[in-house]
Amino acid sequence: MTDPRRAVERRIAAAFGVSTLAAVLAGAGYVLGDEMLLGLGFALGFAGLAVGLAAWSRRLLPQGPYVEEREPLISPPLTRQALESELGRDGRPFARTALPRRMLVLAVSALGIVALFPIRSLLFRVPSPRRALAETAWRAGTRAVGVDGRPVRAADVVPGGMLTVFPEGRLDAADSAAVLVRVDPARLALPPDRMRWTVDGIVAYSKVCTHAGCPIGLYLQTAQRLACPCHQSVFDVLRGALPVGGPAARPLPQLPLGVDAEGVLVARGDFPEPTGPGYWRRA
Repeated sequence: MTDPRRAVERRIAAAFGVSTLAAVLAGAGYVLGDEMLLGLGFALGFAGLAVGLAAWSRRLLPQGPYVEEREPLISPPLTRQALESELGRDGRPFARTALPRRMLVLAVSALGIVALFPIRSLLFRVPSPRRALAETAWRAGTRAVGVDGRPVRAADVVPGGMLTVFPEGRLDAADSAAVLVRVDPARLALPPDRMRWTVDGIVAYSKVCTHAGCPIGLYLQTAQRLACPCHQSVFDVLRGALPVGGPAARPLPQLPLGVDAEGVLVARGDFPEPTGPGYWRRA
């Protein structure tokens, strides 16, 4: 006949085992950079601990109520025998076997080790969050590539069209997406230093709208303006992507452009200001 107490101990050990496996899952999420996996691992890990400890408290520890007797101070033999029977053979008010205790130590140790990963990232060789959010993947000399990963040459940008580009090797960098538009250089009304950021009338602006972060998806050729389809913000291409309509209050950051020896468009540096919504506006 199965001992009910042993069955409870196995269920508690299984709960702590789930916590241990969840800690491994959280560690894998951290290594892979998967925030959802990381959060799921920690959630399951602490849930397993909670279930196991609650069951341990309700099913294995002595349950009250108890009344402390002041007299006599020496317990009668029958009381002592009852207490020893309640505590178990080894005299400890915990599980009779070592399995739940060992699994608890394993689960707490695994979760503790995994919890050190994010702390380590904050202390050693990791850019500050403010810097990481203020910079993109563009660097001086980085080639512009299309959505297919092929390098983009100046001749690929035709008048009246809009071309989305990314830093080479970083098609996953959504905050680094830029749009290329070719206009008549004589009509550009940019400051002299920013005129040098154009190539034969090709100007590059961030594709991330400064209102709510939606991707710029429309180019109004006749008006030479970029438009965001989410909330209808409109930006003047000729005047540094200044907002001329809609809720956006900040211009699209301009990407400094150049050409390498092979005729491929390259960045001359990162965007001069953070891309995305207007709360990044610097004083």
